Amino acid sequence: MSCSFDLEHYCEILEAARAGGYRFAYFGDDPELGDLFLRHDIDLSLAAALTMAEVEAELGVRATYLLMTESVFYNLASAEGVAAISRLRELGHAVGLHAVHPNVVLDERFDPVVSWHNPRPEYMSEEITGAVNAYGERYFSPQTYRSDSNQHWRAGCPHDELRAGSFPWLQILVHPAIWVYPGTTMGQTMRGLVEADKKRRLAQLAEDGIDLD
Repeated sequence: MSCSFDLEHYCEILEAARAGGYRFAYFGDDPELGDLFLRHDIDLSLAAALTMAEVEAELGVRATYLLMTESVFYNLASAEGVAAISRLRELGHAVGLHAVHPNVVLDERFDPVVSWHNPRPEYMSEEITGAVNAYGERYFSPQTYRSDSNQHWRAGCPHDELRAGSFPWLQILVHPAIWVYPGTTMGQTMRGLVEADKKRRLAQLAEDGIDLD
């Protein structure tokens, strides 16, 4: 099995979790034996998030998507942003806030779940009034946490351990853009994202009546 960062292998990881007896859980209650908290911090691309969300829904998988209100890459108040939140809900996923410290404003768009964007150790795991901190001590420890940040599994791809049921429970952080856009390195993948975004922006300009000739 190739541990490449693409949707084919992502599906293999989800299937391995099922084979290992894990159930997909939402943040809220304390972790229980067999829980798998599937978390997506959406730093860059709503389009990638929706692509991954559709794949998960087809497999009967539920995840928690954490979206930014201070992103320079997308706007949740736009028609595109409103539609993205609506579609994530339709697919059965939770929608939380990917916040820039110390700003936590949970309005009606969000479930009371927060993850920090580019967190620092001095505040990362602190409790958040009125919300679950995905980095809080209940959910975050080296033994029960895996992340694909910068297109690199620091403890190795977890599919074998998931299939073997090696974790008592697990929180796994997956960034959709890494898996949806092509590239064997983070730089290549980000250039793939930019190229896809270029095509989307040109289409938006045309839809807005801009003469592109």
